[in-house]
Amino acid sequence: QVQLQESGPGLVKPSQTLSLTCTISGGSISSNSYYWTWIRQPPGKGLEWIGAIRRSGSTDYSPSLQSRTSISRDTSKNQFTLQLSSVTPEDTAVYYCARDKIAAASYDYWGQGTQATVAA
Repeated sequence: QVQLQESGPGLVKPSQTLSLTCTISGGSISSNSYYWTWIRQPPGKGLEWIGAIRRSGSTDYSPSLQSRTSISRDTSKNQFTLQLSSVTPEDTAVYYCARDKIAAASYDYWGQGTQATVAA
């Protein structure tokens, strides 16, 4: 059974960098069959795709967030990490990591989500 677990600080000050880690168990981040993805949901709004990392380490980012986003991975720890720089209160959201099953073009496993609040 695959499990994804987000971790990171719940509170970040404006202009700082939000760093979140997703730890994968029951599956390998090195699999060819999946992209590993970050998605967020601001309060009262819908889901927003942030970006993803492939087995090769290459990444794709949302155009609206690309200039502030970096996704990396640590294969030895079976983890991938989101860094979002220069945060503002508009970046307050529940952040999810998810596994994108390439063949199905769908997310088959999600983390439970972690609240990140940007406030002074």
